[in-house]
Order: sequence, then C-alpha cells, then structure tokens
Amino acid sequence: MAASDPLEARRARREARRRQVRRRRLTALGALVAIAAVVAVGVSLLSAGPATPTAPKLAGKRHASAKGRTVAAVHLAQPCAGPYRLERAPILEYHVIAPAPAGAPFPELYVAPALFAQQMAAVHAAGFVAVTLDQLWANWHEHRNLPCGKPVVISFDNGYETQFQYAEPVLARYGWAGDENLQLFGLDWANGGISHHEIRELIHDDGWELDTQGWNHSDMVTQDAAGLRLQIFDARRLLRRWFHAPVNWFCYPSGEYDPTVIDALRAAGFRGSTTEVGGWAGPSDDPYALPRLEVQPTMSPDGLVADVLAMRDDPPPGDSGAH
Repeated sequence: MAASDPLEARRARREARRRQVRRRRLTALGALVAIAAVVAVGVSLLSAGPATPTAPKLAGKRHASAKGRTVAAVHLAQPCAGPYRLERAPILEYHVIAPAPAGAPFPELYVAPALFAQQMAAVHAAGFVAVTLDQLWANWHEHRNLPCGKPVVISFDNGYETQFQYAEPVLARYGWAGDENLQLFGLDWANGGISHHEIRELIHDDGWELDTQGWNHSDMVTQDAAGLRLQIFDARRLLRRWFHAPVNWFCYPSGEYDPTVIDALRAAGFRGSTTEVGGWAGPSDDPYALPRLEVQPTMSPDGLVADVLAMRDDPPPGDSGAH
C-alpha cells in the first residue's frame, strides 16, 4: 500500500488543481484580453502586422478541460542503459483530437479520440517509444542515449484543448511525452484552445516539450523584418517567460518557409524547425527542415505504422519545402 501513496498524492494534487480551473479561467481569460490589448498597441507600432490566423477552430460547445479525464501516473521512459546509438526518428503531426464537425473547413486535421488511442497502441506495439525533439538533439549532438526502442516524436500543432483532454491520458499510459507546437494568439480558450494552466500541467507534470508555431500561425514567408521579429523573437521570449520552458524548436505554419525565415530562427536561438515534408529526421538532416508525417483521420492504426515504416528510407527534405 505504501508504494501507491505517491500516486494517490499526485492524483489528489491534480484533482485539487482541476477544481481551481473553472474559477481561474474567467480571471485568466480577462488577463489574456488585457495582454492582447497591450500587445495590440505594440503591434500598431510595427511597420506591418501579422497575417490573419489560419488555424481551424472547433465548432460547437467545447468540453470542460479536466472533467472525466483519467489521471494516469506518468513515468517517462528512461535512457537505454546499453551502448550509445545514433538514432533517426519519424515525427508525427496531429492537430485536433476530436471527430470533425459537419462543415469543418479542414476535416483532415481532426482525428477522433478513439482512433488516436488505437493509433498510439499500434505505434507502441510496433516497438516505438515517444521522445522529444530535445532528446533527439541530445542524441545527435551530445551522444546521449534515447529510451530503448525505436524513437518517434508525437507533435501537436496550434494548441487545441482536445490535445490535453484526449491525447495526454493516452500518451501517459505508455510513459510518453508529446511535443506541443503552441501558437500564442488566435486560438483562445473560447474557440477550443488550450489554457495556460493546462500547458503548465503538460510541461511540468507530464514532461511534454513546449515549442511554437509563432505569434498567431501566420505565413512566415510573407512577413517583413518587423513581422518576423514578432512571430519568432517575441513569440519565443514570451513563451519562455510564461512557462519557464526553453522553447528550442519552431514549427512552420502550413509548412511555409524560406532562407530569410531560417536566418531569423537562427538569430532567435532556435535549434531547428519542422516542416510538412514526409520522412524520418536524422542527425545529418538540415535541423531547420526536419520532416514530419501529418496524421489524418483516414489512417487506420496499422496503416499509420505502415506509412511510418515506408518513409524510413526516404531522402531528407533538404530544400524541397523551401520557397
């Protein structure tokens, strides 16, 4: 019984935090509105503002963030004790973990929770173990072992609340951490966005990695110097201040980038970035053009694994995604 006490204590702490979520959200929403107002004043001083966000929004009433969620003990996989191995890995790309509502403008970005759970079960059964981009970097450049198994990065774009509600419990079942590519604005709590409290829980309780898609999911190629500073420099600085996380990786909104964007990412201190070009990421690849596989609702669990394995010998994307 004593062995389960830490788990029970953790559950009690998380439940106590969840009871505070409803009370905090109105306050948090008001704070975000105030921050956005201040930001708007600053943005008005820039020579050109960012483009309109292109991320899809959930239709209908959204779920309460924690109600009904299964709280799982998270014991993240530890580095393999065997000889050092340099690894390559696929990076999976998810968006909304929910069935696509009727008339959704981007139905391909929705994966139902039950299908997501089945896909993760198939990935696990195929011998994969989830790692973060920072863990891959440490393997490639610092000669650190990854957890035993075939590494895979499971990334989530934009910052939908369904990623916290449905994806986190599934990954926790396997002791896996995800990679949250958060956009700062344009997808708020009222429109299906994840809350700051939930992001903190993913990072600090569940070991997820926090990365970004910029200020508001704008096309990076269309930005002038001021826009790139807002989307890249300012977005990273604000996320690091909000969440006390390194935010080392950028995710190109809609996969759009060019050499100017890459130069801005380097100057801002990002280690690299991910694209929408299929393939496995490896140490010899351009770190600012890492490939990913977008997971769609038409992919069966076995089909997803087959697609991942089929990409293993694809050449790196190189400059094929650049403009």
